[in-house]
Amino acid sequence: MKKLISFLFLSAFVISFGQIYKPMDTADYAQRKDFLRNFATNNENLIKKSKTDYSGKRGNELSKIYKEFEKDFEKKVKEKDFVFNSVFDAKVTSLIERLRKNNPQIPQNLKILIAKDNTPNAYCFADGTFVINMGLFNWLNNDDQLAAVISHELGHKISEHTLKVFLNIIDQDQMDRVVVQTIKSNKENRNQRAFDVLKNRIYRKGAENRKQEMQADSLGYVVFKNSDFKKAEFINTLKRLEDFDTISPRELKVETYKKYFNLPKQEFKDKWLKKEDFSLYNYNNFKEKLDKDSLKSHPEITLRINHLKKLFPELKTEAADEKASESYAALEKIARMETLPNFYHSEDYGVGIYVSLQFLQDNEEEKYYKSWLGKCFTKIYEARKNYNLNRYLDRVDPKNQSESYQQFLNFMWNLSLDEIKNIAEYYQMTES
Repeated sequence: MKKLISFLFLSAFVISFGQIYKPMDTADYAQRKDFLRNFATNNENLIKKSKTDYSGKRGNELSKIYKEFEKDFEKKVKEKDFVFNSVFDAKVTSLIERLRKNNPQIPQNLKILIAKDNTPNAYCFADGTFVINMGLFNWLNNDDQLAAVISHELGHKISEHTLKVFLNIIDQDQMDRVVVQTIKSNKENRNQRAFDVLKNRIYRKGAENRKQEMQADSLGYVVFKNSDFKKAEFINTLKRLEDFDTISPRELKVETYKKYFNLPKQEFKDKWLKKEDFSLYNYNNFKEKLDKDSLKSHPEITLRINHLKKLFPELKTEAADEKASESYAALEKIARMETLPNFYHSEDYGVGIYVSLQFLQDNEEEKYYKSWLGKCFTKIYEARKNYNLNRYLDRVDPKNQSESYQQFLNFMWNLSLDEIKNIAEYYQMTES
């Protein structure tokens, strides 16, 4: 029966992709309303518990944090940052159930949300709301790797890291107030002493976060290895995540620009590709006051991998990635097709154009990605016309961007308002 269901699911998937893919429907008002009602109830119970467990200032401040968080999260849900009853929910639920079989410490009250976010990430809130970004399905290679990420987040949840972070913030605020009063009472070296307070606080916060990530790795792996997943995939997952870059460094060829922007009523112009000369810029001609390594909340992946191998010798044996199951491959394809709708939803119109061109360069779903070129260029035109293009399109930053992305940004900023309008209208017309 399971094989039959899997076959029917995959058949429906193949049939749907034989036509133009339609983005996932977010017209889920009833589900969102129901979720928010339950979330508010659970959050209120969390607030009551915090006041019981932590008396006085700590309990009151913790309650304020939970109330502010509820307001912010409610806004994100109403803005459709999450999809409900999606095809991804069943997969995540099944993986959690597989993890739970030999791990009774996993909470029973987990609530799953799928976020319209292309970054491969997941997180778990204090009330048990478990958020999985759609980008995980697109970036990871199989069920085991997705289960590894879920296990890591369960490690955070089991250790109540979120609660500990909030309590540390509250306690640190109290300590800093005392220090600030001392600084005010003595004018000597006031600025330097104030900066030292800030620096020490940031460093302590970074160190604590890195410590929690290591703990979540260790606890997560224990959960993972107690289940029926391939142990080596836990390390393979970390290696896969290490390779992630929000903006793909994959080269966009000049021929691609000429192919998609040489239009019937607007010929391609070589001057659009002219690059600004940054060769005389010296980006290292300053001394940073803060050590960047101390500000990283997540330790370097290599350190995390070495730490796990030291604790768990069986992880020293490496293995190739497992082949994806049919059901995972189907979800991976859907997540890939949702990449542009997700960029559009988050108003990343510039990146959306860049990624659309990469997909078109690879000859993927040409009509679909041309339509997204039209949608994104229309938004870029409106932004340029309203003098707020910086909000949606990056400026060139040679120190932190690939050559290909710098070329793309030069191209976009070289286009005139009318040229952007012509491109938008052409691809909008092509779509219709």
